[in-house]
Amino acid sequence: MAKKFYKVINIKNIAYNKICNIFFGEFWSYQKWKEVNMKIRYFDYAATTPVKDEVMKEMIPYFGKCYGNASAMYSIGREAKRAIERARCRVAEAIGASPHEIYFTSCGSESDNLAIKGVAYANREKGNHIITTKIEHHAVLNSCKTLEKQGFDVTYLGVKPNGIIDLGELINSIRKDTILITIMTANNEIGTIQPIEQIGEIAKKYNVLFHTDAVQAIGNIKIDVRQSNIDLLSMSGHKFYAPKGIGTLYVREGIAFEKLQDGGHQERDKRAGTENVSQIVGLGKAIELAYKNFDEYNKKLLNFRNFYLSEIEKRIPDAILNGDKEKRLPGNSNISFNGVDAQELLFKLDEVGICASAGSACSTGDTLPSHVLTAVGLNKDLAGSTLRVTFGEDNTMEDIEFLIQKLEELTYKLKK
Repeated sequence: MAKKFYKVINIKNIAYNKICNIFFGEFWSYQKWKEVNMKIRYFDYAATTPVKDEVMKEMIPYFGKCYGNASAMYSIGREAKRAIERARCRVAEAIGASPHEIYFTSCGSESDNLAIKGVAYANREKGNHIITTKIEHHAVLNSCKTLEKQGFDVTYLGVKPNGIIDLGELINSIRKDTILITIMTANNEIGTIQPIEQIGEIAKKYNVLFHTDAVQAIGNIKIDVRQSNIDLLSMSGHKFYAPKGIGTLYVREGIAFEKLQDGGHQERDKRAGTENVSQIVGLGKAIELAYKNFDEYNKKLLNFRNFYLSEIEKRIPDAILNGDKEKRLPGNSNISFNGVDAQELLFKLDEVGICASAGSACSTGDTLPSHVLTAVGLNKDLAGSTLRVTFGEDNTMEDIEFLIQKLEELTYKLKK
């Protein structure tokens, strides 16, 4: 009986598939051809980057051959430990730190949490006031909100229309009980670069610790933590051609901060958990390459961005650039196309193989307007018409010309 039942079901499935082939075969064949043959043009490097071949090559042995636990005392464990320490040295060299000031984490968000909460908990007796800005990444903003629920007081600085803070407002916000200033180096949405050196000088003058979220900045800005008086700095590997799932926190020697998770004694007893050796190796190699090829890479991005902005200005005159035109990351462009729904525009771009973003990758799907765009003065409609385009390693001028052409066509068609 069971065999007869399954036989009937199978015959029905075969018949169904034949009907689908008759009526939809041509359509599905076209879809398959389109997926295979359509060139993907990626313009969302602020969201994530592909892992470089040189980085992957250096990582591969630590997935198999060199599989030891870095906490073990035998030879393959010591080999893993040496690989971690080489990566630590590479990170330290890139930002002007000492290797023992570098802590490996899982991502930029964890680094932000560890820096902000760790410092707050360790310095509670000195004060409970923290200063940040309204345009920080949610890892910073939500860490601060959590601390507010625990009795800490947080000041959220506004920004000028170009996305840059007012240093006078920062100074006026510092109190006797201020223990931490946390301000990002460069914004993930509009690319605006903050005056980090001046902020560091102010923090030092008033004896306040200074943390910066440098997730978007690493590889695009040269940072010297000593010169800029930075006490803590967060970064994330997948923003500069390392794999996802690995980040770093720099903490200046002598600064007290509490760990957030219990377990073993890894990372000098500040971040428990077996070290992710392959990812750490990848981050170390990627940051070394980023600063080895820094000038050439960023000149390329700047040329792309300037060409893109000049062509958009000529061909879509009512487009509005968000953020400062000069004090911004070389590969970042954030433009509002007045009267165009950004989500609809993204779908249409995707149909022709173009990948871009309506905002930060971490807030995709959020129906509320971007907190960053709101902070720089955009209304809901204008914020909802905003497209973020960020350039990177694999882009070509031909790709950018194709993007501009499609934007010109689509914004005309989609305008309300």
